[in-house]
Amino acid sequence: MSRDGVAIAEAGAFSLVIEGVAESLARELTAAVAVPTIGIGGSPACDGQILVIDDMLGLFTEFTPKFVKRYRRLGDEIRAAAREYAEEVRQGRFPAAEHTYSRYQTRPKQAG
Repeated sequence: MSRDGVAIAEAGAFSLVIEGVAESLARELTAAVAVPTIGIGGSPACDGQILVIDDMLGLFTEFTPKFVKRYRRLGDEIRAAAREYAEEVRQGRFPAAEHTYSRYQTRPKQAG
């Protein structure tokens, strides 16, 4: 893999993405190439890091790769909000009067 990475860099790549490999290999490859390396489950020795936003925010919960750190569990919150919205629509509680316009309602004045 190191030979391939070096060959790709020498062929003109502007960077290398190193995903889900042993930390020592990512460190070795980062030291061997002249272009920046971007790690996604690679190594803190890579020049930069990527974490997919869906993983970071906990939107996808069925599978968590080893290299993912969940900073929030927003998927649970989004699902709860969608269920609440659907229930209010089915029960006729949304939209309520405060969420609709009347025929003669005036528009707010523009600033400036």
